[in-house]
Amino acid sequence: MTPQEITTYYNGIVASLDNKELKNAFDSLRQLMLTTKEYGCLDKLNEMYDTYKYMLRYRMEGANDPMQQQIYHQLLSSAYELADTLKHTVLLKDSPRTYYSRLRSIDIPKPYTYKELAGILTASHEGAERTVFDNALLVLFNKIWVSAPLTVDDAAEIQQLLLDESQTYVSSEIVSALMLALQESFDERKLRLLFDAADQPEPEVKIRAIIGILLTLYIYRNRMYLYPRTAERLAELAEQPGFVPLLRAIILKFILSRETEKITRKLQTEIIPQMMKLTPKLNKKLNIQDFTAETAGDGINPEWEKMLENSGFAEKMKEFSELQMEGADVMHSSFIHLKSYPFFRETGNWFLPFSVRHTSIAGNSLFAEKDNTMLEALTSSSFICNSDKYSIYFSLMNLPPEQRSMLARQFSGEAAEFMEQKKETLNFRQKEESIISEYIQDLYRFYKVYPQRAEFTDIFDLPLDFHNLPTIKPYISDTESLNILAEYYLKKNYYEDALILFRELSEREPTDAVLFQKIGFCQETGGRYAEALDTYIHAELLDGNNKWTLRHIAKLYRATGQPEKALVYYNRLEQAEPDNLSVQVNIGHCYLELKDYDKALKCFFKVDYLDNKSHKAWRPIAWCSFITGKYEQAETYYDKIVLDRPNEQDFLNAGHTQLALRRYKKALELYKRSVQSEHNNYPKFMEQFRQDLPELKAAGIPENDIPLLLDELRYMLEE
Repeated sequence: MTPQEITTYYNGIVASLDNKELKNAFDSLRQLMLTTKEYGCLDKLNEMYDTYKYMLRYRMEGANDPMQQQIYHQLLSSAYELADTLKHTVLLKDSPRTYYSRLRSIDIPKPYTYKELAGILTASHEGAERTVFDNALLVLFNKIWVSAPLTVDDAAEIQQLLLDESQTYVSSEIVSALMLALQESFDERKLRLLFDAADQPEPEVKIRAIIGILLTLYIYRNRMYLYPRTAERLAELAEQPGFVPLLRAIILKFILSRETEKITRKLQTEIIPQMMKLTPKLNKKLNIQDFTAETAGDGINPEWEKMLENSGFAEKMKEFSELQMEGADVMHSSFIHLKSYPFFRETGNWFLPFSVRHTSIAGNSLFAEKDNTMLEALTSSSFICNSDKYSIYFSLMNLPPEQRSMLARQFSGEAAEFMEQKKETLNFRQKEESIISEYIQDLYRFYKVYPQRAEFTDIFDLPLDFHNLPTIKPYISDTESLNILAEYYLKKNYYEDALILFRELSEREPTDAVLFQKIGFCQETGGRYAEALDTYIHAELLDGNNKWTLRHIAKLYRATGQPEKALVYYNRLEQAEPDNLSVQVNIGHCYLELKDYDKALKCFFKVDYLDNKSHKAWRPIAWCSFITGKYEQAETYYDKIVLDRPNEQDFLNAGHTQLALRRYKKALELYKRSVQSEHNNYPKFMEQFRQDLPELKAAGIPENDIPLLLDELRYMLEE
């Protein structure tokens, strides 16, 4: 079997266990063992099979065994673990994946124990031994990452190093190794170590651990009920002050990470191209070559700011600034191509906290010891994740010395000021949120940019709806938490996610009209108009005078082809807002759809009278006039429309009007312009023309004239 076939077979076994189809899982495990000739686990499987058969027999005979549930759960968890072991054993032989390549070479040249690695790390943390330290830390990361289920002794040795408060840098890397290892296969002892780390006072370690726990609980959500101690550890963790707000903050940042690809696309397709277009214009306006120190103090020309405002560029930059302040990953696109340095060939380096003492930096200092302001600012920056900080440093290293020195001088003052502001403004909660953002961005870089990323399940392609996890739900199911999450989903346009939470909230607050408005809005944006309409009507029963609700009910009645019902609600809105032009326009359209053209015309004339600048009523007035046989009136309005940004439909309708007035030549000229305005798309013109044949017939156009007219149009288009 190929590695891909083995993985597919394994996934089928896991699916059977998720569905509690234990016999199917046992049969598949046996078949996989026989096919791959891996008989080392066969005795264990036979033992489990016999136990299950006895358990089923006793149960079917009606025996009441108080240990039955415990035995059943033990069989399920053992089957999951056996499947994991078998998969790794088979794939270890020849899988090309980085994970198995590392596993095959982990003990070359020397197999270190965790205790030995801890000793090396403790002894070589500073000075000339730093290279030894960094190498040992990579060995430790890889050893944990590719480890089999930990023994009691191994777990104890890792725990001792993990809980050493003087080794935060090491602890942070251990947490990441545990998280990545748990993505490969479940190991309860590794998860317990993450809980130990989450108990630590150091925010960097604590937050990384909680994120690792969340991801593990999500990946293995279908089997976590088999490990009751996990729920107990989570309950103990939840007793800590501030745990729930921290949990919410992490979940919100994962929701925000969904925006990263949108931001990247917007940068590449809108911001950067627009900036490139503006640059020559600004250079010309600013006359850069003459912009000396003497003239710089004269103030910025308001025309330049106006140019930016008119282009929409300033508004887009403001939006990006707000996203950055919110913690969005606006830097991802800038660093995608800066991950090819040798440093990033090691998996563990993608998770390292940034440190100026790392061998790759300390041995090649960009600046003199007396002026490390830039590096200090880089280290403390809350907007740049650790991975990108390393990228920045390596990029600077590639600059010529003169440019590096100039950059250092220019940056030093700004960096010092930034660091002062950071000390003054960031409180403890903001520091926690900064760590959350940085680590999630580090994870994002790994899963999206790492050269062998295809070998890993991309966690950011998963819904990551942590609030739906049975193990997590008890801690964020309070009304405040659900409101925060629901509103955030709504703000970010994730309507289906928001809908689930708003529904849950509405069950607690069944008389809250606003909640039903939001439920209806989520349904409406998802195209579920009938459901949304029912929800809005329910909201109206709770708050009958809410104009927003009335407007959406009317809108959906129109959208579902019920203009007579829509009209009832638009009339109610008109009573509340008699001069609201939008309401008048919609009332007119309802009459138009009901073919009550005289009333429709009254509405549109009122709109045109109250707002004679926008010209929004011209088209419906012209068409209603044509339909009701007021051809001169229709001609008056179509003449104005044709001079004011007309489209192909305007030319077509104007042509119909001239045809009704028996001005065939003028009609043909307008039809020709209609075809030409749509890139000479004659078939599209004909499709629209045929739709209007009943109206032309009603206008008295002889049916025999139409083919002749169209042939003449074809000749005109060939000229």
